[in-house]
Amino acid sequence: MAEEVKLFGAWGSPYSRRIELALKLKGLQFEYIEENLYNKSPALLKYNPVHKKVPVLVHNGKPVAESLVILEYIDETWKHNPFLPTDPYEKAKARFWARFIDEKFWPAAKKAMASRGREREEAIEEAQQHLKTLESELKEKKIFGRESLGFVDIAAHLLVWLVVAQEAFGVEILTEEKFPAVHELYQRLADEAVFKECMPPKEQLIVYLKVRLGASTASK
Repeated sequence: MAEEVKLFGAWGSPYSRRIELALKLKGLQFEYIEENLYNKSPALLKYNPVHKKVPVLVHNGKPVAESLVILEYIDETWKHNPFLPTDPYEKAKARFWARFIDEKFWPAAKKAMASRGREREEAIEEAQQHLKTLESELKEKKIFGRESLGFVDIAAHLLVWLVVAQEAFGVEILTEEKFPAVHELYQRLADEAVFKECMPPKEQLIVYLKVRLGASTASK
């Protein structure tokens, strides 16, 4: 019997696009269901009653939520074109850096876009401190430990979204001059054909980001 794979997502969500990217890298057929984040469907609330967020992967009727958890589920379920290394230590490092990007760098970057004045300056400084950490690791060695696209590369796709957001809000966080190694990683990811497939049209995304993140600045 054919496997049923569904992805509940939102076109402007980098986390949804991350899972779309992973499924395409695995060469998997899936049904994509676009969610309205302002009017979430009963199906989304049923499959993710705890967080009520996208993305949600539904595999043969079984839901999996949270993008990094979904990435691991995909990699363990469909073992061809693996994202994670087989070595336990290298695997642990990959998980660590993916979480670092999601839990440290990206929140600071989003805050920089959605704030003004001194608060924005502090958020930019924090985001750049996290980029310095990534820069140091990248300069010492290939932080992700592999030539092919892997787990942390998929997480680091947020760098591509960051560059678009910088243009939208006139904020400078990642530059080639300050962070050449991180910028080189960004460029490599931005140039990958499958990554391009999973990015929304730039002008459309700029408008979306201004609405989603700009709402915070409008109230200050």
